[in-house]
Amino acid sequence: MSAEKISIAIVDDHTLFRSGLASLLDEFDEIEILFESTNGQDLQTKIKNQPDVDLILMDINMPVMDGFAATKWIKEYHPNVNVLALSMLEDEKAIIGMLRAGAGGYMLKESTPNELLTAIKTVTEKGFFVNDLVSGRLLVALKNGDAKPIFSARELTFLQHCSTEHTYKEIAELMNVSHRTVDNYRESLFAKLNIRSRTGLVVYGIKNGLIVI
Repeated sequence: MSAEKISIAIVDDHTLFRSGLASLLDEFDEIEILFESTNGQDLQTKIKNQPDVDLILMDINMPVMDGFAATKWIKEYHPNVNVLALSMLEDEKAIIGMLRAGAGGYMLKESTPNELLTAIKTVTEKGFFVNDLVSGRLLVALKNGDAKPIFSARELTFLQHCSTEHTYKEIAELMNVSHRTVDNYRESLFAKLNIRSRTGLVVYGIKNGLIVI
């Protein structure tokens, strides 16, 4: 792919940020900006004329159609197009929501152009970009794939619930167990996978087919 440019679309409702980002990325020989969109609905219209885009940089908070809905639509109708979330939001709910929708990675808008370029290249080549924001110690867990951890049925059920917006207390109620039991499930998974965050658990689950989306 080194000889080929990576075709990018930028979806963001802030015109100054969008055009500024396009100018920055245009400086890289590896990148070609195909088009810009103001929201998910605008993206649906424009991608009809330029379906060969390799990757979409997707904002989350947008009017008309937000990044969650737009990413789900892309993965349903253009499954070969990669999505990289680019947002100011740093909370787990936003990160997990975009990963569940089908994004291959998550970057903050305060990232440097070189950091963004690395993420773009990685998602384009591998389909997934793992960074500290998303993973915690996920990379270590994935590298130990030769010794696959064994999960109980209840741990897998808990893992599935982790990918939703339910709080741990609500998960305990759904599983008809005490809050302490749910804490035990979580700590057991943390120990088995060498992961220290709920987001990391969800990323591991999605990556390894343990979470049904």
